[in-house]
This record gives sequence, structure tokens and C-alpha cells, in this order.
Amino acid sequence: MTTSESGAPTTTATASRLAVGVGFAAAVVILAGVFLGREILGPLLLAAVIVIICEPVRHPLERRGWPSWAATTAVIAVAYLVLAAMAAMLVYSGSAFVGLVRDSGDDLRATADQLVAWLGSLGLQDQASDAAASLLDPATLLRYATSLGGSALSALTAFFFVLAYVIFMAADDARYSRAEERFGPRVRPFGRRVASYSRSVRRYYVVNASFGLVVAIIDGLALWALGIPIPIVWAILAFVTNFIPNIGFVLGLIPPALLALVVGGWPLMLVVIAIYCVVNVTLQVLIQPKFVSDAVDLTLTLSFFSVVFWTFIIGPLGALLSIPLTLLVRALVLEGDPHAWWARWLSGDDKAQPPRKIAD
Repeated sequence: MTTSESGAPTTTATASRLAVGVGFAAAVVILAGVFLGREILGPLLLAAVIVIICEPVRHPLERRGWPSWAATTAVIAVAYLVLAAMAAMLVYSGSAFVGLVRDSGDDLRATADQLVAWLGSLGLQDQASDAAASLLDPATLLRYATSLGGSALSALTAFFFVLAYVIFMAADDARYSRAEERFGPRVRPFGRRVASYSRSVRRYYVVNASFGLVVAIIDGLALWALGIPIPIVWAILAFVTNFIPNIGFVLGLIPPALLALVVGGWPLMLVVIAIYCVVNVTLQVLIQPKFVSDAVDLTLTLSFFSVVFWTFIIGPLGALLSIPLTLLVRALVLEGDPHAWWARWLSGDDKAQPPRKIAD
């Protein structure tokens, strides 16, 4: 065994570097597998999150003497209601959007021509004018709507997987909740980590759903007062995109702003942008992050990176599940290691503390 100049053994450092290398390689292999199997794993992860959200339904029923199978059935029923509400919003919004594009073809073409003429007056290149024209071209929008329809069909196919996953996970959750009774206190630390993770996921979605509902109502009423077509669709979009950290506001603003340009020109578009900015900046930027931070303990930088990363790994569903997935990785990788307190603190966990004794 060799020693360093200070006399300390180097085998420990070598083993540590080897463990880091092996862990990194394993992480790459796992992420590659998740990427390749995202069509199956995406619905699985969605079902897991929905079961976690609906799990509190079980406990009061069991305290009242309900058998385990009946409490599990109640959890499944609530989860199915959540899924039904999500599916109804998607179907209604998609059909209303397609109908709007078909009915507004002439207005879209006229607006595209005006936009091209304005860009030409500024001396911009033809490519920019072509891009601006195609953005409001009815054929382009219809192709986009058709692609959304194809995506919706894929989502409906995955929806049936989610329905089955919910049943299996709700049943298994009832079994896992009795692990401490079966194995004793030695499983208590892991059980606490799982319980803490579940509470964080529930708080995150409760906070986002509460603020998203307020934002959706205000935005929808404002768009209705301004005469923007199908304001309820854009309100639904504002509600859904509120679950996407950092960039959700922009994704929810672009469609109604472009529609305002078609309906009322630049002044109406600027009014819509101003209303969205005031409402969303006030609620989503100044107020909501405080509640979200208290719920999940993640830094804003990590929240933004998680959206990009998980969207790349499992597709659009990753944007909605980015925070729970990041919390899951931290719970499995970092929270079980007492020496990973520095990485936990960097991720936003202010409760992370160094060990009482740190080797020099």
C-alpha cells in the first residue's frame, strides 16, 4: 500500500475515484435505458406520481375500519377521476383549436401577409419573412394541429397503460406501507425517505395546481373581456403550463398572443402580453417560487435544468414530471449518503447538514 507525502494512504482516494467512475458509468447506462424505453416508462412514471398524489385518500378510510382492498379501490377511483379530467381537457382543447384554425384561415393569411410586409420594410432577409409567414399559415397550423392529433392518439394509447399501472401501483403501495411491521425498525430510515419524497411531490403539485388555477381564471377572464376566441382553451393551457418550471409561462403566452395579433393587430397583442406579464410575473415569479421552494427545496437553476434534461430523456411528459423525477434521484442517490450533504445543499436542500465529525 502506497502513501502520500503526508503519510496518508492513497488506496482510499483511489477506491473513492473508482466508485465515482463506476457510479457515473452506471448512471449513463440507466439513463440510456430510460431514453430507449421512454414510451413505456413515461406512462409508468405518470401513474406513479398520480398514485402518490391520491395516496392520502387511503389513510382516513383505513382509520375508519375500511379493509385494505376497499381503501385501495378508493385510491384507484380518485386517480381515475384525475386522469379523466386530464383527458377531457386535452380532447376539448385540441378539437377547439383545430376548429379555430379552420374558421380563421383568411384572417391568418392576411395577418401573415402584413407581417411579411412589415419585416420587408425593415430590410430583413427573405428567410425571416418566410419563417414569419409560415408561422401563421393555416396549412402549417393545420399540420401542427394534425401532429397534435397524432400525439394525442399516442397519448391515449399510453393512457390505457397508465390505467393499468395505477391499479398495480395502488395495490403494491398498500403492501409497501406495511414494510416496517414486517421487517422492524431497520427499514425505518428508507421508509422515512420515501415518505418525505411523497410529501414533497404532493406539496409541489398542490402548490402548482392552486396557483395555476388562479392564473388560469384571471388569464381566461381577461382574454374573454378582450374578445380573444376560445379563451377557455388558453386558460386550460395556462393551467397546464404552470406545472412546467421557469418556461411554462412563455409556452402558455405564445398562442393567445399570436391569436390576439390576428384578431386585433399589434395593440391587442401587446395588451395580452402585458396582462400575462403582470399576472404571471406577480404570481409565478414573485409569490409562487417561495411556496414551491418550501415544498421541494430545489434551486431555480436545478429546476430549469431538470425541465430540459427530463424532456430530452422521456419526451414532453418529462417537462411535467421534471421536479418529481429530480426529487426521486436526490432521494435515492444523495439522501441515503450522509457524506453527500454538500451536494444536497447545492441542490437546494437547506436541511442538509455535514456530519458531526469530518475527517481532515
